[in-house]
Amino acid sequence: MSGERDTLKQEKMVTKRLTVSESDDGERLDHFIGAHVPELSRSQAKKLIVEGLVTVNARVAKPSTTLSPGEKVLVHVPSLKEAVPAPEPIPLDVIYEDADLLVVNKPAGIVVHPAPGWPHGTLVNALLHHCGDELAIGGTKRPGIVHRLDKDTSGVLVVAKNDASYRSLAEQVKERSMERNYLALVAGVPKESQGKIDAPIGRSIGDRKRMAVTGVRGRTAVTNFRVKERFNGAALLEVKLDTGRTHQIRVHMTFIGNPILGDAKYGGAGRTMETFPEEVMAAIKGLKGQALHAASLGFVHPSTGERVCFEAPPREDFAALLEKLRENASSSPDGNRPR
Repeated sequence: MSGERDTLKQEKMVTKRLTVSESDDGERLDHFIGAHVPELSRSQAKKLIVEGLVTVNARVAKPSTTLSPGEKVLVHVPSLKEAVPAPEPIPLDVIYEDADLLVVNKPAGIVVHPAPGWPHGTLVNALLHHCGDELAIGGTKRPGIVHRLDKDTSGVLVVAKNDASYRSLAEQVKERSMERNYLALVAGVPKESQGKIDAPIGRSIGDRKRMAVTGVRGRTAVTNFRVKERFNGAALLEVKLDTGRTHQIRVHMTFIGNPILGDAKYGGAGRTMETFPEEVMAAIKGLKGQALHAASLGFVHPSTGERVCFEAPPREDFAALLEKLRENASSSPDGNRPR
């Protein structure tokens, strides 16, 4: 037994209990774990198997072991101690602040809370510097965070400053009474002027780093959209979330054939680029991530009980692309600007 294995076994273990489904019939063990244990990569899964920390029907197996429906897989994952994020003097665009909460306009390119690969430079680090001990809630890595925005999504985000506010805001998220409205620039124009996308989202079986519309371990996901403006090969959408799954808007827009422009992960980075004139292509390439912006956020204030709503204008690169799309549509004989 190697010294590394001894170290792993001395750490506190978290056991993941999995059952092989029909859709996983014939899957390699390391691939299966990589797909069904999100916090592990395929290489990490293989390492745990080699170290004897994975069993199939109570027996130690090999990474290449093929699985059959109904088999029970136990994965013993070392629970590593998480570093407590430190305050960092990162500028914040504060929209509103009182004793209970803080509303910020998150820029694109900043991660909300520390995660593997992003230990520093997150919104949480900035919040700790701005608020100090007032954010000692919601867990050590996510103090005050009740909802998130993707790294490259900009816009309005609310943060709780005390336990009572955290509970109230978290409950509103859970009950789907927090109103979250987004603006998105997408490739192509949806067939309907407005619609509802009701399709479950789960971890992609083929790529654990992506989400997908799937019936395998998928969770209910509902996105409402309305076409605000139509352009040549693109559209501006107003999007409202009923649920808040990881990458929900991005996944759902790709699902209906209208991926968000600039979205490298879900197919909107190069889509229809060849149909745009040079100035529009340059604006798309100049995006800092996907053209998705959380434009407004409405909720009941935890202390006053009043319904409040906060807004933030689209960021500069989003606005620049929108203007170029408008110019291209207005100068083209078949371009149109809807109601």
